Amino acid sequence: MGPDGELTGMDQGGPSRGRVTTRVIGRAAVALAAVVVVGAAGAACGGGGTSSPTTAPRPARPASSTPVPATSAPAGGTTSSTPGCEVTPRPASGTSTLRLTVAGVERLVILHVSAGDPSSPIPLVLNMHGSQSTAAEQEALTGMDATADADDFIVAYPQGAIPAGGGFEWNVPGQPLVGGSAVPTGSPDDVTFLEDVVSDIEHDHCVNADRVYATGFSGGARMASQLGCDASTTIAAVAPVSGLRLPVPCASTRPVPVVAFHGTADPVDPYLGNGQAYWTYSVPAAASRWAAHNGCAAGPVVSQVAPSVTRTAYGPCTADASVELYTLAGEGHEWPGGPTLPRSLTRILGPQSDAVDANTVMWAFFEDHPLP
Repeated sequence: MGPDGELTGMDQGGPSRGRVTTRVIGRAAVALAAVVVVGAAGAACGGGGTSSPTTAPRPARPASSTPVPATSAPAGGTTSSTPGCEVTPRPASGTSTLRLTVAGVERLVILHVSAGDPSSPIPLVLNMHGSQSTAAEQEALTGMDATADADDFIVAYPQGAIPAGGGFEWNVPGQPLVGGSAVPTGSPDDVTFLEDVVSDIEHDHCVNADRVYATGFSGGARMASQLGCDASTTIAAVAPVSGLRLPVPCASTRPVPVVAFHGTADPVDPYLGNGQAYWTYSVPAAASRWAAHNGCAAGPVVSQVAPSVTRTAYGPCTADASVELYTLAGEGHEWPGGPTLPRSLTRILGPQSDAVDANTVMWAFFEDHPLP
């Protein structure tokens, strides 16, 4: 457990040469990760990992990175497919571990591919862990593999590179780490890394390039917010959970739709602000700033979607880039609707709530907001 109360441990690092794909045997490794993190985390979440993996060769890459013509298209529109749509043989569905070298640093990404038609372009969701946590813990915390299987998309869990508290932190531009220390000199550029992750997956899998999205928890939510500014030509929409910010400056070249989730009893990133050095203003202020950035009409519409859940929706906005905030009364620093955490964690992170299923709500929002 990190000092900020986020899940830690289960480092899946370890040296490998070059850039390979490590296939996880069956689903047992994912189930084990969920048990370790969610069922028995407690005071120390270190150790663990996956079952012994086997290494499979990567399929050959197409020579060009230019999107290829669509192999299928939804009713009423076209689909921008990627070079991975021409890769043969098709990469297998299921869960794998990617190890890739970016700017001389080996990085890790857990990838879950749904078992739909491998020749039809499907969406991609980046799902980023919180500070001092890992990709495996984010996979377990969010339970998003099941959502990807049900709704037919790829979910990628990238891992940060700054070691901290048994896990890793993200290099959020211009922001300090948990506890206020500066990002170490020479730390990798994580915006570049995440853009490279998207490009890498698009080369090997049949992705709908108009439907690439980003979500994350806490520090990962701040990283997702950053992508909404710095990768607006790649990321169609973002869904920060327990960590919505508007980066300043925000260099987006188009308004990016935002849906966010936050509990009023969050002890780590307080709903009303006044937290750590990276957490000064309130969550409603963050939503309002995004609405102004996206050119939304003044005055949001506030509705009660459940007894303890308020939805604040801004719109109409420029290019349909709506901004929505789901406020969960009494919820702590959690993933709404996620797997039940043990009391040892909720005593630190605050109460859980299943009044809203974040995965379901954000996926519906994503479906409504492809790239223009």
